[in-house]
Amino acid sequence: MIKDRITQGNIYEHLPPATYQEQFEDIHKSKGIRIERIVSIGQATPEGEWYDQDWDEWVMLLKGQAGILIYGEEKIRVLSPGDYIFLPARLKHRVEWTSLNEPCIWLALHL
Repeated sequence: MIKDRITQGNIYEHLPPATYQEQFEDIHKSKGIRIERIVSIGQATPEGEWYDQDWDEWVMLLKGQAGILIYGEEKIRVLSPGDYIFLPARLKHRVEWTSLNEPCIWLALHL
């Protein structure tokens, strides 16, 4: 039944405690799409490592600030609440920094 597949929640509620690692939570998964909440406080991609994904990703920062570096670019792209970025599959990128004084809450769509 269609009503059995309805989910509801609040992206700002039930935040995980601050840890040394980013926290990833799937909000929804179905054929061809995964919606994920990411919570980070001061985390960054380890030095020398790059994300190089097989899928497209659209990410919006809902709270906090973060810096994203695209492979081959010199300037870090700074994201503030409401900013989003589309990262095509195979585009190497990394998170250079996330805010320390408040959680960064990301909404990511993996396509």
